[in-house]
Amino acid sequence: MQIKLDENMPAGLAAMLASFGHDVDTVPEEGLSGKPDLDVWASAQRGERFFITQDLDFSDIRLFVPGSHHGLLLVRL
Repeated sequence: MQIKLDENMPAGLAAMLASFGHDVDTVPEEGLSGKPDLDVWASAQRGERFFITQDLDFSDIRLFVPGSHHGLLLVRL
């Protein structure tokens, strides 16, 4: 699975997911830290990546309609 981790996810998560065979990139690795949410989202979609975040701005299903993207997981740690 291709995954993008938001900047608010634990640093070690990328390595852990990669150890399970996933292709993982992160917002900081791409130089997107601090960029607007929609820029981060656009990057995830261009890369056809499942996006994992803690950012509640991504919780509005009117903007992020299920089935219209490559996947979104909003977690609260």
